[in-house]
Amino acid sequence: MTAHLPTALHLAATGVPVLPLRAGKLPFGNCPECRNSACGDRPNMKVAGPCQCPAPCHGWAAATTDPTVLRSPQWARAWREAATVAYHPGGAGLTVVDLDNADAIAWAGKALPATQTVATTRGEHWIYRGTMPSANGVRPGVDIKSLMAYARWLDPGSGTITELPDVVRALIVRGPSPAQPTAHTVTVPAPAGSGKCRHRTPTYLERGIAMAEQRITEAHSGVHTTVYRTFLAVLSAHGRCGCLTEAHIARLFTVAQAKGESPRHCTDAWTNARTALGM
Repeated sequence: MTAHLPTALHLAATGVPVLPLRAGKLPFGNCPECRNSACGDRPNMKVAGPCQCPAPCHGWAAATTDPTVLRSPQWARAWREAATVAYHPGGAGLTVVDLDNADAIAWAGKALPATQTVATTRGEHWIYRGTMPSANGVRPGVDIKSLMAYARWLDPGSGTITELPDVVRALIVRGPSPAQPTAHTVTVPAPAGSGKCRHRTPTYLERGIAMAEQRITEAHSGVHTTVYRTFLAVLSAHGRCGCLTEAHIARLFTVAQAKGESPRHCTDAWTNARTALGM
């Protein structure tokens, strides 16, 4: 046992996905099989893939609550060399507002509702219940860590955690957007599902849908291709066991239409993705 593994196991037992960090607050590098995305990446990453590597590869995406994985030989070297423990806020249903300096803390004190706070080396983490896309530099000295990000575990902090407010969600909006066509409701039957469910908890599926929404939202070019590939990834990961519902599909269609896609193109992209997977 290393000094950090007991902390990681305690956090995992409370439902917080954890991972080791090396010196410099960085994740451990990928193994040779995962380097340069040769493995296809993990199912919960921005470009979803089939990787089930037992090593702590892919940074935040390796974070887990499974004590067997945390104690495994594949993770042992990382724990021996670890400088600290990190966690995946989005996987725990949380968002961390990372305030890097005194000015940022002063701004938060005036603009944000009080919540659980943790002192850091340079500033504070303000922790809210709820998830959102992560983003760096949303204002001077302020980063957002939630989906597809990790945060250092420092201590439990103080204060009572509160719901993620709209003022924090608004921080990632990058200025005014051009007018978009009104989204139309399109009903597409969800796959019936006949396979064994691979989703350990409803949170796992919710995280996958949220990250798919983020991927489409962040597309700056090639939106048609991004929508199709995202639909393909979602169906590949969640379409065969019956967990994917029409409400999930409607969320994906809504965000695609917000990027300018027509209802017909959404339907065609969904149908083509199912055909490509033999569904």
